[in-house]
Amino acid sequence: MPLITTGKPFIRDLEQAGALGVYAPLEGGYEGRYQRRLRATGYESMNLSARGMGDLSSYLTGVHGVRPAHVGKKEIRTYYIPPMLDTYLAHLLPGSKGLVLWLGDGQVLSNQELAYLTELPTIDPRVKVVVELGGDRQFRWVKLTEIVNA
Repeated sequence: MPLITTGKPFIRDLEQAGALGVYAPLEGGYEGRYQRRLRATGYESMNLSARGMGDLSSYLTGVHGVRPAHVGKKEIRTYYIPPMLDTYLAHLLPGSKGLVLWLGDGQVLSNQELAYLTELPTIDPRVKVVVELGGDRQFRWVKLTEIVNA
């Protein structure tokens, strides 16, 4: 991989496929470079960890309840949080191309959850999805539909 990359093939494949699976070197840094290139082309990004998200559809596009730990000292409460993705989409800048949902630790997601993430760009075309699926010696990406179908 060249030291300085433009990221144009990555952005082009993301716009065509809508959802990509990413394998990045474990020492880090590559994800931030590609996110910076996405922001330079007009996309806004939302970084989340896939660990502990629960039901992706309700977390991203529906109102969902959250119960903090009470440790036996307080009453059990439930807080209702608005949908994360819809909240970000409502506050997009006027000149923005769309929103890139960048999920770290994607190797914990099931095949069904990955299939939902591939359908998310078809539900709302302003949304693009990038899922970090593991480590590799160089930064590479695969269409998420190919991973789901394999």
